[in-house]
Amino acid sequence: MNLTKSTRIRRAPLAGVISLSLSLFGGGAVQAQQNMLRVGSANPDNWSQYNRTWNGWRYSPLSQINSKNVKHLHVAWIQQSGDVTNGLLSTPLVVNGVMYYVAPDNNVFALNAVTGAVIWHYQPNLAAIHAASFYDHQSRNITLGHGFVYLGTLDGRVVAISQKTGKRVWSTQLTDLKKCYGCVFSSTPMLAGDVLIGGTTGGDQPTRGTIFGVNALTGKLMWKLYTTKADPASWPGNTWMVGGSQAWNVGEYDPTTNTAYIGVGNAAPDFYWNNRQGNNLYSASMLALDPQTGHIKWYRQEVPGDHYDFDSVYDPLFINHDGRLEMVHENKNGFVWVMDASGGKLRNVWPVLHDYNWVKSINPKTGQLIGQMRNLPAGKKTLICPYLIGASSWNPGAYNPQTRLWYLNTMDVCENAVPQLQHPKDVGITALYLGVASLEAVHPPGRPAKGWLEALDPFTGKVSWKVDYPIPGLGDVLTTAGGLVINGDPEGIVHAYDAKTGHQLWHFNVGSGIRGGIISYAVNGKQYIAVASGFGSLAPGFMASAFPGIEKLQGGSAVVVFSLD
Repeated sequence: MNLTKSTRIRRAPLAGVISLSLSLFGGGAVQAQQNMLRVGSANPDNWSQYNRTWNGWRYSPLSQINSKNVKHLHVAWIQQSGDVTNGLLSTPLVVNGVMYYVAPDNNVFALNAVTGAVIWHYQPNLAAIHAASFYDHQSRNITLGHGFVYLGTLDGRVVAISQKTGKRVWSTQLTDLKKCYGCVFSSTPMLAGDVLIGGTTGGDQPTRGTIFGVNALTGKLMWKLYTTKADPASWPGNTWMVGGSQAWNVGEYDPTTNTAYIGVGNAAPDFYWNNRQGNNLYSASMLALDPQTGHIKWYRQEVPGDHYDFDSVYDPLFINHDGRLEMVHENKNGFVWVMDASGGKLRNVWPVLHDYNWVKSINPKTGQLIGQMRNLPAGKKTLICPYLIGASSWNPGAYNPQTRLWYLNTMDVCENAVPQLQHPKDVGITALYLGVASLEAVHPPGRPAKGWLEALDPFTGKVSWKVDYPIPGLGDVLTTAGGLVINGDPEGIVHAYDAKTGHQLWHFNVGSGIRGGIISYAVNGKQYIAVASGFGSLAPGFMASAFPGIEKLQGGSAVVVFSLD
């Protein structure tokens, strides 16, 4: 079955670590941890990159708004992008009193962060073909640096915009949508010194995954890294040419070791493995790259031979633990991998979910998949838990160094999949290459599908507290030095919880569901909380059969900002 643009929002059925460098990277882990909050965050008032700091914490050191006074929050200002139909996936960025964010169709805004007044608005001239793509509206982020606002576009370009004027400085075409269906930038590449590094969507289409390295000053393409190896032992025949495996999320750059970390998505076709039996490198892997060359320093493939759509693209956390800098990384399948950041040595693997069936267990010392569900029978319905949306969505959780807890939106949803042979030549620009006749989100056996926000020990998975939601949270989480965890839900309610106990301290309905980022910043000594509101994206259509009311939730596209007075 071809999942096409016209059917994408209907109820379903829509329907071992390998080290490539034996030496440790420059600088010790302890020193790296000491530098962690200084690098990229010298001014606590700013939120200058996607997760605020390169360690992925989504933690604000501001505490003017805290657990004692958060109940007095009120709306300071609201700014609408003009398109209220396609939602808002973006995380706003704030530097020196100016807010920047990307709205649907790559519209970029610079706002006065105190009043919401528009300073400039960049409206790109997108190629007409982008509207035919399966992914035609969504943008997760922009990137700031070198006086530019960088934008990955929905027609396959990377653009540098003057941070001061909003005028385009350079534009580089990296993909051809007529040949590479779905190869659009739904996430803007991360900045690694003077290099922009990132990949495109299209991993669910017959493409060859590619990560690009672009000179951030000139826009010149420096290198390309293919994420499907032309190796018959890994990809039989020519399956590597259409194996998907795109690196579609943001990634993290550690300046202390000059290492760019980026996750790779699922292999394609997603559910039909019969014609690509192998480990399918580097699908479903975390990569550590040299930014200047694209050379792989090390990698870990979390799901060899993935045929469940279990991407490894989620943003990792970096935390000092027992004298080492460790990476904490959740795969879409709900298992969390704890590894040394310097070489990928495995320290632990633990499950966010405790009810799953695609594997019996994972060896926490070796990462070996035990009792893996293999060769899903073609033409027959198979129950797979969790669903392809994941045990969590791509939206990051948040880590608080005061509580040492990781706050994560999680969901318990399964799927009925009927695998089917699908020929790449039959897949057009508006369709997906999933290798299924039907696909349907369903309740787990014996219990209703649901979601929750939980506070976890990132190294062991021990739960400190948990708050249930009738519809899973699909937005980014914020935590602060004021003892707060702030989270939005699909019904449009923003919740503030006590970071230690999970007790709800405040809530406010912003009028449309939360799918994007929540941040905190300060201007002239006054702290603000900003919420990207607007429940768009493809998720509601994919989840509707398990959550029948989700498609009726309010959309919208607005930045809603709160303060104490």
